[in-house]
Amino acid sequence: MAGKGTPATALLAKQRIPHELHAYEHDSRSDSYGLEAAEVLGLPPERVFKTLVAEVDGLLTVGVVPVAQQLDLKALAAAVGGKKARMAPVADAERATGYVAGGISPLGQKKRLPMVVDATAENHSTIYCSAGRRGLEVELSPAELIRLTGAVVAPIAG
Repeated sequence: MAGKGTPATALLAKQRIPHELHAYEHDSRSDSYGLEAAEVLGLPPERVFKTLVAEVDGLLTVGVVPVAQQLDLKALAAAVGGKKARMAPVADAERATGYVAGGISPLGQKKRLPMVVDATAENHSTIYCSAGRRGLEVELSPAELIRLTGAVVAPIAG
């Protein structure tokens, strides 16, 4: 793994969190990073989660939802006690998390942003999310993801 580390993988190693990395060749023509990961790795899309950055009442907030679903902005706002949400500009998301779009991990972000994980994550013993780079997914228990990120769990996928 030398040379391939990301802030997400460093955090998992430092905290001694059981996890497994799954690398694949990212196709630059793919328009859905999460669905591409599920397809290439042969995983059911409901176990692969994407990390999306939105603004809730002007504050950056992270939503983690299954790749085949959309982030319900109203539900995200409600989950953090806000009123109005919209997707954050990509540049803001990249600056705050320290990751590039398509490789934003919920783990090891530059700034600790409020985070909401979709409730369906708890239906699985392990889930997959970006390990901080396009073409690299991490498999871990949803409970560990929630604990490490201080996330709220709520139904935010639509």
